Amino acid sequence: MNTDRSARKDPGQQVPVDTLSYEQALNELSQIVAALESEEKDLAESLELFQRGQELSQYCARLLDQAELKVQQITGEDLVDFKG
Repeated sequence: MNTDRSARKDPGQQVPVDTLSYEQALNELSQIVAALESEEKDLAESLELFQRGQELSQYCARLLDQAELKVQQITGEDLVDFKG
């Protein structure tokens, strides 16, 4: 059972994005996406959720970029992109 409650706090009590682990940020982002897709929110709340989601998305992307750079430094090689 996940005991991380950072994603369930009110917007005014949110944990700063840069203190979250990748897994915590991704979990919160998933919860925000689900809330925006399945629940009817007023415009103000939807905008707050969207903004937090953007921050989390950018943070996760930054952490992944850092991890990729670290792997490249360790292996001394460029990673092959398997997309496409």
